[in-house]
Amino acid sequence: MKIEESGKLKLVEKASIGDVPQMHKLINYFADNGEMLARSLSELYENVRDYFIVREGEQVIACAALHVNWSDLAEIRSVAVAEESQGKGIGDRLIRACLKDAKKLGIPTVFCLTYKPGFFQKFGFIQVDKMELPQKVWNECYRCAKFPNCDEVALVCRLETGKE
Repeated sequence: MKIEESGKLKLVEKASIGDVPQMHKLINYFADNGEMLARSLSELYENVRDYFIVREGEQVIACAALHVNWSDLAEIRSVAVAEESQGKGIGDRLIRACLKDAKKLGIPTVFCLTYKPGFFQKFGFIQVDKMELPQKVWNECYRCAKFPNCDEVALVCRLETGKE
């Protein structure tokens, strides 16, 4: 997957072990500002295969993950784009990569919890009551500073699955 920006070619690619420290810094910058759930280094290493990244040179400037919850459900999480790289379509490319991956895996439903529902709605996500999501999706909520008073918006996207 390629991104064109200011004449430079940027790729959406799968993350590697070497990307984890930079992903950790990027995600937790936004988590420290209350915009997403913090991720520990150990969690990122354990789930590195979930992550897509975009880099500028050697610097990871954006990331997003597709985390499989069950045979029919996955979550897009940890969508982070460095402030100076926002507004250039990089986040859009990451979401498209996650949705394409879900389709290839045959997962019909993708959800997210977010403070920016409008961003996800342009990809076909619709708002749902959080209680409509299976209880399994709440397994990491206890780590959130806002637990049990979650103020994120739950969104779901239904996909036509199968190989493209």
